[in-house]
Formats: sequence, C-alpha cells, structure tokens
Amino acid sequence: MEISTGKMSALWTGTPTTVRLDDLDIICAVLECTTADLLIHEPKVAAARRPKSEPQAATGSGMVVPRLGRGRTLPPI
Repeated sequence: MEISTGKMSALWTGTPTTVRLDDLDIICAVLECTTADLLIHEPKVAAARRPKSEPQAATGSGMVVPRLGRGRTLPPI
C-alpha cells in the first residue's frame, strides 16, 4: 500500500475526511483488527449534519415544466 505524506499525516493526527475501503482493509490486516475497531459510530453527529427540512421550491406548484426553445422566435425567412 502506498500512501502520500499528507494522507498519512491526516490518518495519524486527526479525523481523515475519507478512507478508501481497500486501504481500510489493508490497515486492518496490518493492525490485526476489524473495521469496527477503527470506525466510531456517531449517530448524533450524523443526525446534526442532515438538513432540518426538505428545501422548498421557489414556485408554489412544486412541479417542473420544461421550457422548450428558450423563448426564442423563429428565424426570418
């Protein structure tokens, strides 16, 4: 497994933003552990990141109507 210096630093000094699953498998094999040993289940943190409500449409109908031709007129003949 080859890891860049920046990625290795993020793994050791803080919470990495992403870890590829195949990298996680290799790390677990080297450390002789499972993914559950390395990953922390934080349902409250995940819930706080979810949007509070569904975004509302700008129009009251909530239905998207295609506009063909972009309002252009036909070219002169």
